[in-house]
This record gives sequence, C-alpha cells and structure tokens, in this order.
Amino acid sequence: MPVGESGSTAMGIDRFVPSVARMYDWCLGGKDNFDVDREAMQAMMNQGFPDVVAIARQNRVFLERGVHYLAAEAGIRQFIDHGSGLPTQRNVHEVAQEAQPDARVVYIDNDPAVLAHGRALLAQNQQTTVISADMSRPEDVLADPATQTLIDFDQPVALLYVSVLHCLPDDQRPDLVLRRLLDAVPSGSYVLISHLASSDPQARDFLTNFMNERTPWGRVRSEDEIARFFDGLELVEPGLANINDWRPEHRATQFPEPRGYTPSSATENSGRIWEYGGIARKP
Repeated sequence: MPVGESGSTAMGIDRFVPSVARMYDWCLGGKDNFDVDREAMQAMMNQGFPDVVAIARQNRVFLERGVHYLAAEAGIRQFIDHGSGLPTQRNVHEVAQEAQPDARVVYIDNDPAVLAHGRALLAQNQQTTVISADMSRPEDVLADPATQTLIDFDQPVALLYVSVLHCLPDDQRPDLVLRRLLDAVPSGSYVLISHLASSDPQARDFLTNFMNERTPWGRVRSEDEIARFFDGLELVEPGLANINDWRPEHRATQFPEPRGYTPSSATENSGRIWEYGGIARKP
C-alpha cells in the first residue's frame, strides 16, 4: 500500500501514529501492525505496565469464553461487537457459529485497517459484516443499513464491549452510550464487558496518561466505576470478576509470540492493572 507524505496510506491508515487496534494485534502475535505500534507497546511495558501482553491475551480468551456461553448456553444468535479490532484467532463469528450455525455478527470499528482486513476476511460469510462507525455514536451504529439488515431487534442480541469502554473519556459518557444500545434491544438480550481496572490511583494515572499522549483514549477506571455499567441488569454467574476468574475452565487459545517482543524487567505496576468485567442479561 503506498504511503503519502503525511504517512497515511491510500486507505487512510497512518503508519506514524499508534493505533489501539494494531497495538492489540501485536500483543496477540498478529502481523497487522507497524513499527510505531510495536515501539509504543514496548515503551508501555518498559515504563510501567509490564503485564500488558499477558492481559491482552487473557482478554481475548475471555471474549472466547463469553461468546461460547452466550451462543451455546444462552442461545443467542445475534451479536454486535463494538470496537472489534483486527481479525485474529477465534473471532466472534467463528465461536458463535460453532454453537449456532445461523448466528449473525456485526463488527464495528472506525480504524481503517480493521475495516480493510475485516471486510476481506468476511467477504464469504453472508451472516457477518464489518461497518465503519464510532461506538460513541450509538445512533450511527443502529441506523447503519448493515446493522438493520443483519440484526432483528425483536429478538435477543448480545452487545459486546470487550476492552473498549476505557477508550471513551468521561465527557463522551460511556454509560449513556451503553444504555442507548441496551434500550434498543429487547428483554433477554445480553451485554458482555471487559474494562481495564485498577484500585491504585498511580497505576490508573500512568496508563491513562501514557495512552492519551499517543492516541485519543479514555481512562482506566476502578472496579466500582465499571460495576455501574451493569446497573439494572441480571449478572450471569460468577458475576463481575477479574476476567481470569470468569469461568476459567473453558479451553485457552494459544497465541504466537509478538514480533520483536522483548520481555520487560519493569515491576512498578505489575499486578496493579487488570481487565475486569462479566456478562449480564437485560430483564
């Protein structure tokens, strides 16, 4: 893909500004990332968040466990995956369609790389699509023709917010963003959320500041703040937890090592930041 003077490719991908989606892809051992993404992740590890690769992988496995529960046990056949990121191993449609072959999935992202790769990957799957939308604008998500075509809003839907609500700052009201989507789906629908959490203000500030210096982002929140996203919903056992403790008996995915990965010797925030969340049903 040709790169212009600004560093943007013909597809609008800026190779000189880190992308959350590409940074996450690197953590999972993916190939759809640039030097700027790898350098940002290595700096994050070296400067105070040495656990980031492990946590990203734990989060991906939590997504797999959660989607398996929703499709195989709760019987959900419709999924809207907000901030879906780059296609990787065990994608939502693959896990869901193992249990529900007619399951339909709408992936949502506003990163040009995600859209390009996702559309190519999913071109042969008529029950799955990727749309360009900002998850902070739920009306756009709901009004998109692809959403209207694939999703029957008279039937239960699973809303997935996997490691993305912390990308929204407080002034974008992530709580109201979530509520607008919940208002649009019927009783019996579900929401799955994981969110970066810490009880240590210094650790929260470190990662929040690190990310906001490099790319538009939100903030790390406390467990109490994250729990408020689930107000009025019926939590699925075991309730809200560190994602490692949410039904950990399900099989784990193996990931390749990130390209150029160098383990960090930093220990400052080791164990002080984690992904917290769970699944809940709309009564």
